Amino acid sequence: SSWPLRAPDHHERELVMDGKKKLAVVDPVQAEEEKKKESKEIEMLPKTHEDEEEEDEMSEEDRKLKETLDLLVKEVMKEAGDPKQVGLQKSALDKLRDQVRSSTSSMTSVPKPLKFLRPHYKELKENFEVMKDTANKKLLADILSVLAMTMADTDSQESLKFKLLGSDEPLGSWGHEYIRNLSGEIGTEYNERVENEKKVEDLVKLVDEIVPFNMKHNAEADACDLLMEVSLLDKIQAHVNKDNHARVCRYLLSCADYVSEPIEYTKLLEIVCEAYRKCDQLPDSLRVAMKLSRPSLVTELFAESKGLVTKQMAFIVGTVKFPIGDLEDEDDEELLELIGNEPLTELYGTLASELDVQEAKTPEDIYKSHLADSVSNRLQASRPAKVDSARKNLASSFVNGFVNAGFSKDKLITPKGSEWIFKNKDHGMISAAASLGMVYLWNTQVGGNEIDKYTLSKQVPIKAGALLAIGICCAGASGAMSMALPLLQDYVEDSNDTIKMMAILGLGIAYCGTGNQDLSEDLLLPVVTLEGQSMEMASIASLALGMVFAGTANEDVSAAILDVFLYASDTQCNDSAAMYMCLGLGLLYLGQGDACEPIIETAEATEKPISKYLCLTVETCAYAGTGNVLLVQKLLKAISEHIEDEKTNKHQAVAVLGLSLVAMGEDLGKEMIVRSMDHILQYAEVNVKRAVPLAFGLLSVSNPDVSIIDTLSKLSHDSDQQVSQNAVLALGIVGAGTNNSRIAGLLRQLSTYYARESNHLFLVRIAQGLLHLGKGLLTLDPMLSDGLLMSHSAVAGLLVLLHSSFDMKNTLLGKRHYMLYCLACGMRPRMLMTVDEKLQPIPVKVRVGQAVDTAGRAGKPKTITGFQTHKTPVLLAHGERAELATDIYLPMTNVLEGVVIVKKNPDAVDEED
Repeated sequence: SSWPLRAPDHHERELVMDGKKKLAVVDPVQAEEEKKKESKEIEMLPKTHEDEEEEDEMSEEDRKLKETLDLLVKEVMKEAGDPKQVGLQKSALDKLRDQVRSSTSSMTSVPKPLKFLRPHYKELKENFEVMKDTANKKLLADILSVLAMTMADTDSQESLKFKLLGSDEPLGSWGHEYIRNLSGEIGTEYNERVENEKKVEDLVKLVDEIVPFNMKHNAEADACDLLMEVSLLDKIQAHVNKDNHARVCRYLLSCADYVSEPIEYTKLLEIVCEAYRKCDQLPDSLRVAMKLSRPSLVTELFAESKGLVTKQMAFIVGTVKFPIGDLEDEDDEELLELIGNEPLTELYGTLASELDVQEAKTPEDIYKSHLADSVSNRLQASRPAKVDSARKNLASSFVNGFVNAGFSKDKLITPKGSEWIFKNKDHGMISAAASLGMVYLWNTQVGGNEIDKYTLSKQVPIKAGALLAIGICCAGASGAMSMALPLLQDYVEDSNDTIKMMAILGLGIAYCGTGNQDLSEDLLLPVVTLEGQSMEMASIASLALGMVFAGTANEDVSAAILDVFLYASDTQCNDSAAMYMCLGLGLLYLGQGDACEPIIETAEATEKPISKYLCLTVETCAYAGTGNVLLVQKLLKAISEHIEDEKTNKHQAVAVLGLSLVAMGEDLGKEMIVRSMDHILQYAEVNVKRAVPLAFGLLSVSNPDVSIIDTLSKLSHDSDQQVSQNAVLALGIVGAGTNNSRIAGLLRQLSTYYARESNHLFLVRIAQGLLHLGKGLLTLDPMLSDGLLMSHSAVAGLLVLLHSSFDMKNTLLGKRHYMLYCLACGMRPRMLMTVDEKLQPIPVKVRVGQAVDTAGRAGKPKTITGFQTHKTPVLLAHGERAELATDIYLPMTNVLEGVVIVKKNPDAVDEED
């Protein structure tokens, strides 16, 4: 009963005590404490166990710093009425600024002053709002701008807001981290203002201050990012100099792949080209001009260059086979010879003798049948084989041509009195005779005389094959002195269709990618018609013109090919040769982007059986190597459709190949497409699956990627004949010119496995020939200059082969096996050859290793890893890069591949061996 009486008494007494205390001692301080406590609770994050421990463990120094900062904040918060108080406030602000500034110079951890000022951020902001507009207010705005970096809410842009209200002090004094944070906020704010059509001058003023600071402090990537964000990249030109141009340009080029709008992409490349030009790096500027597909700009750069640099640029243009147009200095024959790859034969011969591979090889050396000798092999050998010897000899003709390509001697066809050509039947003779062109590749002087004998043959297939051989022999060596045009032009109007067709295809291969006007106007354009001739003839002529004018979007040629398409009947459109007409039109727009849209609109308006095939071929070629995401989505949609009619589903194969074509030369895109291909193999229709091995081949040309080899190895045993045939051919393309032992082993096993399947065995042999292309000295890889450039002629050659493979029965396994020779367009030695000022080979020490992407990296990072030191000439595999290992010589170009001119360095430190 007494409990309820006692309890209130106890509480009252406590309250009274508390009240006395309040009244007597701590009234104002207690109120202040409570106020602070409240603001801390709102502002501070909940205390963790670590925070409490930290507070207990705070060193004496830290405690002093915290007290100092608290006092300074208190002083700043006081109302400044009289001048004396204003002075005290300014002094406190100055000290506060110095404390913050000293802490933000390095940002390895959260600086102590920022940490201790966190609780005061909100009250300093409130105080700022009520302060009068004085110099002190601007000073406080500067400090708040820095504090906002770590304390403001995300997306509030308070750091920028306070900076714009602050003083005109140099931004650099607050450190890099602050500038980086401010740059991010400027980008967001700029875009918002542009959307709402507000003024942006104050932001541009800040940008003009930040960019020079970044450029001076080796943060070129940050400067480029900021300028791209505010669409003012032109301003970078003013800050580019000899010391920083390499880093700026490398970073901008790596950004180019991710720019969505074609106009921005072009503008970015123009800025890089101009920056290189300004810093006198003309070979680098030339590469970017070629990436822009600007013949006029290339001509300008040649006019600016002098001496050895001009010759070096001619070598680069020759390797890429870029259609250069007319040079100002037309009289300089030596330059035109270099652009036409005239010295290539001699240099290639030097490479072969240095690496000791001059000995001619026979097809049997490549097949190594004795290694494939197994129980099943012996059993099959004892039975009568079904393989017709004509097919076997035809395969050997190709293998012999591919393996001895460019060596000007072999053991089958060049020895005196050789009757190899006559061991082939009818159309087989065409390819057997044409293999002479492969053996004499680039050697137009000797090859011309040797091949010319066969053009006098009475047998039509041999004569036609010899004409094709002339074209192959001149592939890539088609300078002003080229023999292909004078020798072949008379046969373009021949009464025999086979001879006429081979002459036309020969011209296409010889002048692929050169844009030679002599071929279009009077020679090949009149043949691109259906009047009085077959669809096959018109299609081959369209293809030849597409190859010659690859990537030029020539209007006359595209109009002529489009006319053939529009006037062709449905029966003609269903002809197996019609795809060459579609491909010819596609090649014209190779890498031209949206320039192809009028063609696509015209084709879509028709109801032809091949209109979808044509549209997708043109569109995928136009965006080759761009990684265009929207097109990839469109292609995946086309692939997913379920169409059973074989006449109307041909375009799906083009869509599969298009995925690889669009993602070519870009590692990230390549990985994603490989994943998509796995899905397609699992879920798609069989007609789509048939194109997947070919797409894998195009993704990894002359680049034996283990995962892709394994997938192709599985597909080469597929139950569907066409899937397995395409997989075998794709293995050859992936390993082209690499001598890869893994692929060689797989192909030997396949030759045993398919010993009784003549078609499969034929393709296994072709793949073995491609694997040992030029005895391992040649490559088909279309990516050049460290992956910056895509050779249009190399892509054209590959696409002709891959499109032919869609209908293997009527092309490579039928009478059009000669289409394999279109690969000659993209063959080039995978070498680094150094030559002196007289263009004579000279051995120089170089390091060769895996290329490392150094874009946006600080300092001077290593550009290669896992290198070995060799003396030139050396072979470069896919993804490898070379750099000089001595300073005795100076190279004329920064990208060491192909033929590089070097000159003696007068300031050399190293001694010659």
